[in-house]
Amino acid sequence: MKHGRTFNFSAGPAMMPEPVLEEIAQEVLNYRESGMSVMEMSHRSKVFTAIYEEAVADLRKLMNIPDNYKVLFVQGGGTVQFAMVPMNLMKNGVACYVDTGSWSGKAIKEAKKYGEVKVVASSEDKNYSYVPDCSDLDIPDNADYVYICENETINGTTFNKLPNTKGHILVSDQSSMFLSKPCNVEDYGLIWAGVQKNVGPAGMAVVIIREDLITDDVPDFTPTYLKYKTHADKDSMYNTPNCWDIYCCGKVFKYLLSLGGLEAVQKLNEEKAAVLYDFLDSSEYFKGSVVKEDRSLMNVPFVSPSADEDAAVVAATKEAGFDNLKGHRSVGGLRASIYNAMPKEGVEALVKFLKDYEASK
Repeated sequence: MKHGRTFNFSAGPAMMPEPVLEEIAQEVLNYRESGMSVMEMSHRSKVFTAIYEEAVADLRKLMNIPDNYKVLFVQGGGTVQFAMVPMNLMKNGVACYVDTGSWSGKAIKEAKKYGEVKVVASSEDKNYSYVPDCSDLDIPDNADYVYICENETINGTTFNKLPNTKGHILVSDQSSMFLSKPCNVEDYGLIWAGVQKNVGPAGMAVVIIREDLITDDVPDFTPTYLKYKTHADKDSMYNTPNCWDIYCCGKVFKYLLSLGGLEAVQKLNEEKAAVLYDFLDSSEYFKGSVVKEDRSLMNVPFVSPSADEDAAVVAATKEAGFDNLKGHRSVGGLRASIYNAMPKEGVEALVKFLKDYEASK
């Protein structure tokens, strides 16, 4: 790593690609001879309109987003989306949720404020260490949508096969695996992702929503800002958006295109994750927390023989210059988040450290 930067294994806010940060640094005082920073310019200006339009176009290209889907940039991150989804999509007042861990659990709790929530599958019985079978879910006819957290950041599981929704709309929280591999957008009615894990700075979510789901048919109590239609009608410019975030995300979209798109990104991520998982599978001291077939390429939780040892390992990794390897407080252990921007050398350095640590025991 250059510039005295550390290998930051944080689950978010997370690492951004160094070439992107260097480009941003060059433009931070004076964006392309505009005489001002993106942080200072009007969201209505021609300069920022061009930044916004380019970001949307590049994301559409990256994900091959069909014309009948809107791309929205909504402030507030994922927690706001937990409420926006049921407020906007619960027309019959019934929704189905798959419970795979911490973040789907938070979404379920929030959705219950707006209607009936049916938990149609859960992996709670084994501490969320796997993804339940979703091939034949009991979905009532009047269900408005089926909701999944496609990659559980804390628990380290991912859906390798999407649920059979039996014709119902699929809604996915893709926050911690967004843009990590190709995605067939037409499989979903709505995709949303908090950007601070794999794309940009915290403070915003990207929402990709099918146009027929954007309506004024929402409860009277729904705040204007929390209607998807408000954002869709004004091209995410209803009020001053998070201009800096949009600008940074746009840079990342362009960077991922330069790598060869999401097929190339997936290959890099698979190679990188294999380095860590192969070590965990061969180790006598460290063990992965998730069943092999449901392992995330982005978030890798693992444990040592005891909670005390976990704490000692975390302290040692920090001493060695690695950062944010402590597992989430709700599950303990250790966790390495290895998003797109984490270089393979970072994972190799971590594995070397863990091997040496184990050898010293």
